[in-house]
Amino acid sequence: MNILCFYALLATGITWLVTALGAAVVVFFKSPGQKVLNLMLGFASGVMIAASFWSLLQPAIEMAESAGGIPAYIVAAAGFLFGAVFMWGSDKVVSFAALKADSREGRPDERLIRIIMLVLSITLHNIPEGLAVGVAFGALNVNGSDPEGLMGAITIALGIALQNFPEGAAVSLPLRREGCSRKKAFLIGQASGIVEPIAGVIGAVLVVYVEALLPYALSFAAGAMILVAVHELIPECQKNQSSQPYFATMGIVSGFAVMMVLDVMLG
Repeated sequence: MNILCFYALLATGITWLVTALGAAVVVFFKSPGQKVLNLMLGFASGVMIAASFWSLLQPAIEMAESAGGIPAYIVAAAGFLFGAVFMWGSDKVVSFAALKADSREGRPDERLIRIIMLVLSITLHNIPEGLAVGVAFGALNVNGSDPEGLMGAITIALGIALQNFPEGAAVSLPLRREGCSRKKAFLIGQASGIVEPIAGVIGAVLVVYVEALLPYALSFAAGAMILVAVHELIPECQKNQSSQPYFATMGIVSGFAVMMVLDVMLG
């Protein structure tokens, strides 16, 4: 089991590295204009919406159907709604804390709230992805370390790694949009993926228990991401674009298409 935990750590370490590479794209944008910033934010929104279904909800439904017992639609809906409610509650807590910290203004720091909610949603999304990789490698100890099973675990890790590139950008680019420096946006963007190696090792160790909870965790992350994308990112990217009202919208469509192609292509 120790060697399988090492494999899980190595695989999720690579997925974290790809997240960092995606976050590094912010380095190429020194002083982007308002239109480009809206496009970036729209692209991040599209990535999150597509990832919510193809990377999270669809696998959650398939896992729940394979497990039997509770109907898959109930598992997916319960996790999804709980994830959205959790982010709504988090928004209230963060808003209250920001209001207390900015009592002179008498209103919360909306920019800070958006940053925290964005990073929190992507981080929550990365936890079940890390668990999925860890469970895939940990299952080799239960089912036997046959070459086919090992190749399946590697394929899962590779698929998640490639998906993490646009997700890293989905964090760093909006942070740049909110006024963060390129260095700070990159550091926060790559840090959102650090939970994957931790979750990967936990998944490998607790494979029997985590596997049963994984459908709930995946749909929970989907609910969290959809709420943030729809409530925070999309309205923000639609501001200040009266001359070209479809500019940010095409960013959403492009981000959705890129993430959809990656998810469907990698199965």
